[in-house]
This record gives sequence, C-alpha cells and structure tokens, in this order.
Amino acid sequence: MLLRMMLDNIDRLTDQITTLERNIEELVVPFCRQVEQLTTIPCVGRFTAAELIAELGVDMTRFPTAGHLVSWAKFCPTTHESAGKTKPKGRTKGNPWLGATIGNAIGALTRTQTFLGARYRRVARRRGKGKAMVAAGNSLLTSVYHLLSDPDATYQDLGPTYHDTLINRDRRARQLAAALEAVTGQTILIRAGKAHIADTDQAA
Repeated sequence: MLLRMMLDNIDRLTDQITTLERNIEELVVPFCRQVEQLTTIPCVGRFTAAELIAELGVDMTRFPTAGHLVSWAKFCPTTHESAGKTKPKGRTKGNPWLGATIGNAIGALTRTQTFLGARYRRVARRRGKGKAMVAAGNSLLTSVYHLLSDPDATYQDLGPTYHDTLINRDRRARQLAAALEAVTGQTILIRAGKAHIADTDQAA
C-alpha cells in the first residue's frame, strides 16, 4: 500500500511538472528570439533561458552598463569600510531565484572546455569555489546583458585558453626565475625563452 501511495505521488508530481513546463513554453513564446540567443551560451538550455528572462526581463535599457546589471544581481565582490580601513566582503544577498539559476548554470559549466569553465577553475584554484562562482556568474551575466541588448548578437566562446593569451610570457618567466632563485640559491638566466642555470662566473 505504501509503495502504491509513493508511486501515485511520483505520478502526480510528474504530471504537475509537465503542466508547468507546458505553461512556461506557452508564456515564453513572445520571447523566442531572446531564448534562442541565450541558448547559444554553453549549458544554458531553454528552461534556464526562460528563468533568466523571468527574473531579468528583456529590456536592458534599465541598466546603463553590464556592470550595473551584475551589481544589481549581487554577482560582484563588495568591500566594507570602517575607521578608514577597507576590507573585502563576500557577495551580498540578491534575488535568490536568479542566484539559483546562475549557480546551476555555472555548476554545469565547471568541467567544460569553455571560457566560463576555465574562468571558474582558474579562480577556484586561487580563491576558492565561492569566489569562483561569483566570478563566473559575473561573466555569464555580462554575456546575458550584451545578448539581450543586441537583437543580432550571438555568444562567441573565447575558449579555455583565453586567459593564457593575456599573460606577458617574458615577464612571467622572469617572475618564476626569481622565485626559483630565492628557493634554490642558484642564478637562473632566461635566454631565447628558455631557462638556464648559470654558475657564479657566468652570472658575473
């Protein structure tokens, strides 16, 4: 009897979910163009796009820049100033429904070979998963803003190696060489992009 009741509950909930999904599909018809634009973002499906539109709307003129949208959604770091001292503070509470939608999308992106996935992993290694979620959510909302602001815009993924292209390789090599010198006590020279351990006479 209990199993039958559980199965009946599952069937009832499944019917309710189907009804809600059908209703969402009908309500989002006037915004089909925006839905198609948003689904060009990796791991953003039709229902995620519908949730974003439900919480943000499609009129981005209310936000002068993408930064204003990100700030309104509370997907940016904040600072607390007291007695002349400024301290970093975590993300403040924003729209919980929008936050959950962004969080689910980023959760699906974390292991993908995409710009947003790489951004999450890059920040998570240095700052932790919480700050990585905010950083990737910031980038995702920025993309959403530009897509909804321009009817002809489509999402162009920058790729997982985009951040590497921004690194000044010569400067980074010098920094790593200096760090190695501090640890090993050896003199390391960078020549033609390669590291060489120099003896005392060469270093002189």
